[in-house]
This record gives sequence, structure tokens and C-alpha cells, in this order.
Amino acid sequence: MTKLVRRTLALVAHDLKKDEMVEFARTHRAILARFNLVATGTTGSRILAACPELSLTPLKSGPLGGDQQIGALIAEGQVHGLFFFVDPLSPLPHDVDVKALTRLALVYDIPMALNASTAHMIVGQLVD
Repeated sequence: MTKLVRRTLALVAHDLKKDEMVEFARTHRAILARFNLVATGTTGSRILAACPELSLTPLKSGPLGGDQQIGALIAEGQVHGLFFFVDPLSPLPHDVDVKALTRLALVYDIPMALNASTAHMIVGQLVD
């Protein structure tokens, strides 16, 4: 008997986009519940507070290495989609990490949403 392995999605949001990410998770909680989730620190904690039923592992905060942790999971083939709500108007002290994370999603050809509009469009397509 073959064990069914759940795919993993990564959820990341810059500070001014965290509320938007939490609302996205609330709206799509039934679909997200079909996946293992990883998220950077504060984003993950806020999603879990709003949707405690989700299987979500919070990692480190983005500037403290969370972006790199997710990037490593992508490179190892353990993350199958990235939802990264980017705030294009705020300066980011860890901009190099952000660019590396999005680059890895492109290199490994996984679905990536950088804003809520795109995320809403693709989230339903991730369900088999």
C-alpha cells in the first residue's frame, strides 16, 4: 500500500502584508488544510492564531534566516508552491534573501504568487 504524501506550501508576508496573508489563509483554509504548510516566524504565528486547524510549521523570521530556510526546502524539493506577499513600497534590510528566495522558486519551477490577486487565482489549481 502506497502512503499518500501531502505536498508542502510556503507562506511568507512582509510586515505591511501580514494582515492580507492572514485573510488569504482564512478565505482558503479548506484548501490549505490539504497541504503541509511552512511559514516565516511572525506570519506563521499569525496564521496559526487565525486558523489553528492548519498543519503549519513556523520557521525563523525572514530577516533572521526564515527566507533562507524556505529557500533550502525549495532546493531540496520539499516545497511545492510559494505564496509570498511582497510589499514593494517598504525598504527591506534583507532584500538579498528575498531575491534569493524568489530566484529559487523560479529555478525549481514551482508556482509562486507575489500578491493576493495571483494567490487567489492559483490556490484552487493546486488541488488535484
